Amino acid sequence: MFDKVLVANRGEIAVRVMRACEELGVETVAVYSDADRHAGHVRYADEAYNVGPARAADSYLDGEAVVDAARAADADAIHPGYGFLAENADFAARVEAADGVTWIGPSSDAMERLGEKTHARRAMADADVPIVPGTTEPVTDAEAVREFGAEHGYPVAIKAEGGGGGRGMKIVEAAAEAEEALESAKREGEAYFSNDSVYLERYLETPRHVEVQVVADDAGVVHLGERDCSLQRRHQKVIEEGPSPALSDELRARIGEAARRGVAAADYANAGTVEFLVEEDPDRDPDDPLGPETPFYFLEVNTRIQVEHTVTEALTGIDIVKEQLRVASGEGLSIEQDDVELSGHAVEFRINAENAAEEFQPASEGRLDTYDPPGGIGVRVDDALRQGDELVTDYDSMIAKLIVWGNDREECLVRSRRALAEYDLEGVVTIVPFHRLMLSDDRFLAGTHTTKYLDEEVDPDRIADAQERWGTASGSSSDDEDGDVEVTQREFTVEVNGKRFQVDLEERGAPAIPTSAGGSGGPGGGRRERPPQATDAGDDDSGGVDVAEGGEAVKAEMQGTILSVDVAEGDEVAAGDVVCVLEAMKMENDVVADRGGTVASVHVAEGDSADMGDVLVVLE
Repeated sequence: MFDKVLVANRGEIAVRVMRACEELGVETVAVYSDADRHAGHVRYADEAYNVGPARAADSYLDGEAVVDAARAADADAIHPGYGFLAENADFAARVEAADGVTWIGPSSDAMERLGEKTHARRAMADADVPIVPGTTEPVTDAEAVREFGAEHGYPVAIKAEGGGGGRGMKIVEAAAEAEEALESAKREGEAYFSNDSVYLERYLETPRHVEVQVVADDAGVVHLGERDCSLQRRHQKVIEEGPSPALSDELRARIGEAARRGVAAADYANAGTVEFLVEEDPDRDPDDPLGPETPFYFLEVNTRIQVEHTVTEALTGIDIVKEQLRVASGEGLSIEQDDVELSGHAVEFRINAENAAEEFQPASEGRLDTYDPPGGIGVRVDDALRQGDELVTDYDSMIAKLIVWGNDREECLVRSRRALAEYDLEGVVTIVPFHRLMLSDDRFLAGTHTTKYLDEEVDPDRIADAQERWGTASGSSSDDEDGDVEVTQREFTVEVNGKRFQVDLEERGAPAIPTSAGGSGGPGGGRRERPPQATDAGDDDSGGVDVAEGGEAVKAEMQGTILSVDVAEGDEVAAGDVVCVLEAMKMENDVVADRGGTVASVHVAEGDSADMGDVLVVLE
């Protein structure tokens, strides 16, 4: 087993991996951005290293900085969690090539075969796993989209090669939409996965999302049952459960065997998830599950741990992260297929800092003035934040995950109502009210919902009523109710028992103390900084931008990254015209002009980070 593992992630998944390491007697190393200096995963780890600024591309997605941190910490393995670099085959190869550092995950070759969607489709077709009609080669022009739509019918899904969770996916309802949707999907693919390659699929009208958890070593593949992730908003999972309430035992067995067959043919080792779309019958009786003749299609393989892996752990009692560590260290799986027994029913609720009544708009600020998660039999909470913590909005909106188990689905849902009612959060808006609403929703309770149910059929007024009844609002993020207080951060290097530590202290209302530049010293525990980074003198501060009388400053309404700038100085724009596209919280957002005018100045470029309130474009 490893001696020390660096977790190349943040938040609750980083803490979840570190807990597994601790139980195996393995020390842990955190990495963090400037925005996460005081984050929960940093507090939990044995030591922590700064890897760059708040922007993910300059910190958590900087593979070189992450490997350098592993070397500095003398870590002998890297676990990627999910998101960020977890499915980046190039990063996996970088780790594999680093002396003395082991990649905890499938090999970079296996990730290449199954992580890229067109490669995976070919591999699954070769293994006789049914796939949705689509392309097996990347698509580069809009005419190919139109030709596919003419052959297979609309709607057509354009999907990023490295995508997942709806990121990098655009739906084309008609031929006229092909060009714009293609460019948008390519932009998202490049922004999220450094890969603008896309492919096409026929978009199914009544799909359920069912996925099979697998773990594998050199001896073979073990599947741990399925999870149903059909309750989604804008292709992002919100509630996951297992076993699926819609599948007959015969159909369940067919899907599980297809997953094992496909993964085995790809020479895959470590944990992964094989995702399928299952054709739901909208008119079926809830007491009559989908039979073995029901069509199902391979969707993708997630070559990493999943957010919802906790559902499978609740059903099987198997610690999937520990199995990952055992396989990567050479010990192999501790289980065989005959050892897997599913017990009861489990549901995971994503506790996101979003306002479901405002189309799940992510919170832009807040502090956990009160944070008291539920407990009791069958209740698990995975989190990293604690009471008093400020909400970090630079990345995703997840605060925690609530996982509830019961002897059957009925008991599980009753227990879930109790646990959600107990979840006491103040100071940050969350989707807990939405979850409570779903536990009284007839369609969800019947288990006949599809992936489109939430977006297309749930009455928004019901969500608004739930938010008003059970919701909380974001509080002020200021630490001083009477006004802003200057915060001075002081850095000290101390030595304890021959080891050097860097200690960061904050003092409020005190003058800054000049300090000399330099690093934090040699190896040892504690928190470390990266060497000072050069900054671009051309970066716009957004403050003090001149706006002529009668003009308009188009500002960012949320923190994010500029995906494209669609205007230049001198251009004429009309009210409602898009001036740029801002990526925030995994979604593309069109920034539009409120009124017409001439572009006087542009203050951002593609790839720039923007904070809420920053001036993007000035009109006159």
